[in-house]
Amino acid sequence: MGLKVIGAGLPRTATWSQKLALNQLGLGPCYHMSEALEHPEHWPLWESAGRGEPVDWEQIFGGWGSTTDAPGCAFYKELADFYPEAKVVLSVRDFERWFASTQNTILGGDVVGFHGARGSLAMVEAVGWGTDPRLHDKAYMRDRFESHTRNVMRDIPAERLLVYRASDGWGPLCEFLGLPVPDSAFPQVNSTDDFKEMIAARAAGGGGIADAH
Repeated sequence: MGLKVIGAGLPRTATWSQKLALNQLGLGPCYHMSEALEHPEHWPLWESAGRGEPVDWEQIFGGWGSTTDAPGCAFYKELADFYPEAKVVLSVRDFERWFASTQNTILGGDVVGFHGARGSLAMVEAVGWGTDPRLHDKAYMRDRFESHTRNVMRDIPAERLLVYRASDGWGPLCEFLGLPVPDSAFPQVNSTDDFKEMIAARAAGGGGIADAH
């Protein structure tokens, strides 16, 4: 099949909403961290990619139509080169809100502990998340956030790239992808509160952490 859409936006930039939107537009199935966690056979490949080693991306993305969130966003350039017909969506949001969201969700101790218990921590760290103390340093994270945006805009030709905020809704996304706008509202899911509820559900034995990115 080959990827048709590559999500270059960092986690907590409405990547779960984008995943649902791309699925709804017929550009799925969409690969997201939640899918990566359900495919432990992919973890060594992501770890190899994190070390800068060559990876046959079809071993991961064969059968998938799109990707958002980590791990894929860390390798947007490699994926764009491998899938030259794919379009790239760079999701962005206000830095202050993004930083607060990362600290309250994916970089919280419960989530890191989950990855350690499940055996996925090496994979998560290989793609730039996990236990690095700098991930809690606001200045470091600001530089990471802003430099990622600059790098994507530098590396991807303008005609192939959409810089996108989820608050923009269906219009810009559908126009960029050449698809009609659905009648339904654009998905707005996985807020910080939603994420915390998922963690609480897992703590109570209800699972859900794999969907909380």
